Parts: sequence; structure tokens; C-alpha cells
Amino acid sequence: MRQIVALVTTLIFAVSAVANADAQIDMPAPLAQLQATLASVGEHTSAKVAVEIRDLSTGYTSGYNMNAVMPAASTIKIPVMVEVFRQMEAGKFDLNRRVELYASDRDWGSGDIASSPVGATFPVSTLLAQMITVSDNTAANMLIRLVGRAHINATMRELGLHHTKLTDYIRTAEWSVRTSLRTTPSDMVSLLSDMARNKLIDEWSSKQMIAILEHQEINTLLPVPLPDIPIAHKTGSFDDTLNDVGIVYADAPYVIAVMTTDLPSLPVGRSIIHRISKVAYTHIERLAKWRAANGIDAVNDAAQATPAPQDAPDAADADSDVPMWGTPTAAPAPSATP
Repeated sequence: MRQIVALVTTLIFAVSAVANADAQIDMPAPLAQLQATLASVGEHTSAKVAVEIRDLSTGYTSGYNMNAVMPAASTIKIPVMVEVFRQMEAGKFDLNRRVELYASDRDWGSGDIASSPVGATFPVSTLLAQMITVSDNTAANMLIRLVGRAHINATMRELGLHHTKLTDYIRTAEWSVRTSLRTTPSDMVSLLSDMARNKLIDEWSSKQMIAILEHQEINTLLPVPLPDIPIAHKTGSFDDTLNDVGIVYADAPYVIAVMTTDLPSLPVGRSIIHRISKVAYTHIERLAKWRAANGIDAVNDAAQATPAPQDAPDAADADSDVPMWGTPTAAPAPSATP
């Protein structure tokens, strides 16, 4: 009996070794190198790091803690934007619909809408732009109220994003904001991949959302180590959290989501995201060369369409990824209704 057990055990190990060898052979070398680098970055920091990267031409995915549920911070505004476009596609309103500012919508931070008088009205188009490009929390709360938190969460579930949840409005003065806005790198990459392929809601909606994301004004994270190429992305931050998720329109386009939390300092988080962004770009470009050398065609032709380049990101102040989350000591003076 012992001999039989030993023989079965030996066979199991042999089959396992062959399977592992096949997996290593099947995995392109640039992807294996990227995977090893991501693991090294994640394992050699005291912070919690989660990342996923998807090559849009092939669907190859690499990552570290890809399904870790993390504080979403302002990256949650992408799901809010998606629900706004879904309801517009359904005919409930359009970009010209004006939304009234309530006192309960106000959340101080980046942007000027919170300083407007109660009763001021803003078109949906303005609220979308301010929510994404300068991460205006009050604009986000107005849009959340317009479309309904329950609808945002239901749409994310329908899209298969089971870990992306918005359980409250954006209240950055409250500690619970870390648990009320949640997502994973895998969820964000899935959402942005559909958008990049013009399949999120419909082609028009996908292209409009990408155009808004391309005009992001907070460019201290993913774009910093990249060459002058278009990137449609959204950042998020708390005092111990930095995130950036987006579509990078390199010669070989890819989607990337990097999330960090429990940071000892924000500069540490910036350094982590800069390094991951650089190695992602380098290895996805190498993957494209590997694909060409091995005669492997792209499987997603829509991913090859690169949008018209936007103005190159300005060199931003080192701390400009911070102000979106904070409470001023005094409220700014009200501004006129736009």
C-alpha cells in the first residue's frame, strides 16, 4: 500500500511540474518579467498595494493582489459617470439637464462648486467635467443624487463588478469614507477595458467618457514616467491612500489600475505608482514586440484605435494629487451661478 501511495504521489508531482513548465512556456517572457516585478514591488513595501494591467491587443493580464478590495477614493467617480451615461442613453435626461445644488451636496476639496450658493444650477455636462477633471466632490454628490446610489451599484453588479460599491455620498470629513467607497483593480480594469473597446453602454457613451478622462488635470501619478502619449485616467487619494486607474494609448494600448493604501506617506505612494507605471509601459511595449516576432495578431481590433492626442500634461506640483480630499478651515465666498 505504501508503495502505491508513493507512486501516486510521485505521479502527482510529475504532472504538476509538467503543468507548471507548460504555463511558463505559454506565458510570454515580457509578461512573466512584469509579473515578477509587480510582486517584488508589492512585497517590499509596508503599504498595501494592488494592481492589474491588461494589454488591450491580446487580453493578456498581469497583476498583484488584483482582487483586493481597496478604498476607491475618487476613482469611484468613474462608476458614477458610467451610470450618468447609462441613464442618458435610456432617455432620462441629457447633457443640458440642469441640477440644483443642495446644501447636503457640499463636500469641500478640489473644485469650486461647493462655494456656489444653494439653489445654483449646473448642467450635467459641467458636473461631469468637474467631477472627473478636477475631482470636484460636490459635483459628484449632485450627480449621485440625480441618478441614485442604488442604480449605480446595480449597474456595477450587472457589469460583473461585484466589489465596486458606493454605500454613501462622498463625505470626506468622515472616516467611514474609506469603507463607503470600495473597489478592486480587477473591477476598474474590466470597466475601463469595455470603455476602451467602445462597448461600455454604447460607442458614443464610451468615446465621450474617454474624452472626459483624457482631460484629467491631476497628472502626478501614472503619467509622470510616461512619454508624451494620451492617457484617459482618474486619480483618488486620502491622507494614506493614492490610486490611479486609466487607459494608456501607447503604441500597444493597455489598461492599468494601481491602488495603494496604509501608506506611511503620500510620497511613498507616488513612488510606488511611478515605478509600476514605468514598468507596465516598458513590458507592454516589449510584449508587442514579442507578439510581432511570433506572428500573433491582435485579438481586439477596436483597441488599436488611438484617440486624437490631447495637450501634454503640465508638470504638476508634487502635492497636487492631495487637495481633492480635505476640509478647509473656512468656507470660500459663494460664486455666481454658472
